[in-house]
Amino acid sequence: MKKILYIQTAFPGDAILSLPAIEKLKELNPDSSVDILCIPLTAEIFDASPFVNEVLVFDKKGKHKSISGLLKFARELRNRKYDVIYSSHRSFRTSILVLLSEVRETYGFSNSSIKYVYKNIVTYELNKHEVQRNFDLIGYSYDKATWRVQPKINFSDDVRVKVENFLNEFKTDKMIAVAPGSIWATKRYPKEKWQQIVDYFSSKNFTILLIGGKDDESLCQSILASASGKVYNTAGKFSMVESIKLLTHCSLLISNDSAPTHFGMCAEIKVLTIYCSTIPQFGFYPYMFGSKLISFDELSCKPCGIHGHRKCPLNHFNCANQLSENEIIKVAEEMLNE
Repeated sequence: MKKILYIQTAFPGDAILSLPAIEKLKELNPDSSVDILCIPLTAEIFDASPFVNEVLVFDKKGKHKSISGLLKFARELRNRKYDVIYSSHRSFRTSILVLLSEVRETYGFSNSSIKYVYKNIVTYELNKHEVQRNFDLIGYSYDKATWRVQPKINFSDDVRVKVENFLNEFKTDKMIAVAPGSIWATKRYPKEKWQQIVDYFSSKNFTILLIGGKDDESLCQSILASASGKVYNTAGKFSMVESIKLLTHCSLLISNDSAPTHFGMCAEIKVLTIYCSTIPQFGFYPYMFGSKLISFDELSCKPCGIHGHRKCPLNHFNCANQLSENEIIKVAEEMLNE
C-alpha cells in the first residue's frame, strides 16, 4: 500500500480548507493510506475526516519545539517510510522536517521557506482560492465548477448527543449563529456593531447562538450581557467539531473572516463573512451553499496585511467602522429569504 503524508500545521481555518484536497488525494490514490501531520489544535478536525488514515500531531510550540524534539519527530517520520509527502504549509520548520524525513517524492509550494527541499515545486497562485491552491499541490484537475468541493467531516455519537442535549433546552426552528471573534484584532468587527446585529435578529424571534473558542468567551459574554431575547453564549463550551454539528441546526452563520466561516461550509449552511482589514482576494472566502461576503473596500490602506494586526496601523479602523451594521443586516435578511 502506498503511504502518503499530507502536512498542514497552520490554523483551524487552513485545516478545514485542506479537507477537499485530502478527499481528492484519496480519490486519486484509492489503494493508498493518507496520513495527516498537524498541530494539536487541529487534530480533532482531521480525526473526523472520513478520508484520513492516521493523524500525527506535531507539537511545535510544546514538546517538539526544541532542536532535539524536532529531530526526534523527524526520526519517527523516517521510520514510517512514506512514499510521498505533500506539504501545504510553507514554514521553515516544515521544510526542515520534510528534508529530514528522507522521503524522495515531495511536493511543496513555490513560496515555501527553503523551497528547494522539495523535489516537486508547485506554483502558489495568489489569485486563487486556498482550496484551488491545495488541488494544484496534489495535481488534481478542476474547472470553475468542480473546484467547489464541500469540506466533509463525520460526527461521532458523542458529538451528536452533546449537541442534541444542548438544543433540547429550547425548542426553535429559527436559529442564527454569530461568530464575533478572531485571533487578529483587526479582523474583528466591533462589538457594538455585533450588538446591533444580534438585537435586530433577536427582535425578529430568531434564537441567536454566539459561537467561538475559549478565547472568545468573554467577548461573547459581553454581547450577551446587553442582549434581549433568546441569545446563548456557546463560546468555549463546544469543541470545533461539536461547533460544526451545532451549526448544522442553524439557518445562517454571520462571521468575521476567520475559522468559523469554514466551519459553516462543513455544516452545509449559508455563511455571511465580514471582511474588516483583510480582503476575499486572499483566497479564504466562503464558496458553498449560497454564501456571501461583505466588505468596505473604498480605502487605500486596505488590506493592511494577510492575517491582520493587534490594532489598526493607522489608528482609525475605518475598514470596520465605516462598514454599516445595517448593510450587514440587509444582506443577512436577503440570504434568509432566498
